[in-house]
Amino acid sequence: MRNDARPLAVFDLDGTLADTAHRRHYLEGRRRDWAGFFAAAVDDPPLAEGVRLALSSARECEVVYLTGRPERCRKDTVAWLARQGLPEGALHMRRNDDRRPARRTKLEILQRLGRDRTVRMLVDDDELVCDAAELAGIRVVRARWTPASPALKDAQEREGRT
Repeated sequence: MRNDARPLAVFDLDGTLADTAHRRHYLEGRRRDWAGFFAAAVDDPPLAEGVRLALSSARECEVVYLTGRPERCRKDTVAWLARQGLPEGALHMRRNDDRRPARRTKLEILQRLGRDRTVRMLVDDDELVCDAAELAGIRVVRARWTPASPALKDAQEREGRT
């Protein structure tokens, strides 16, 4: 582990820094409109509590973003982060063809990050991701500042899309 590097503060996006309420309707019902769901992410309002935590964490940590969004959303996601005035940081995204549950994909990336750096904390709204990270010995801040969405939770766990 490198001793010269600042510890990492890892932040989820959807439901942690970005308010997805206006686009959740794309995931309701039997036919989910994934293209519409992800295309609407550019209009996500920021979640003030998450943004404040990211900004304050940047004083002592290097901020890193870890999302279940697919890689094809990178350009829009980077632009959204910049528009919100969030700290610059590496953005880890799901491969376009990866449909594993978020708790698996995110934990895999967290463990990879932890091989070279100290992960001071993960901030995420997905309870299953948080549980898996805690079991792996990672300090977790549960982003409970927005109401949970059953449709989004189902999408994360069963369809591995976000």
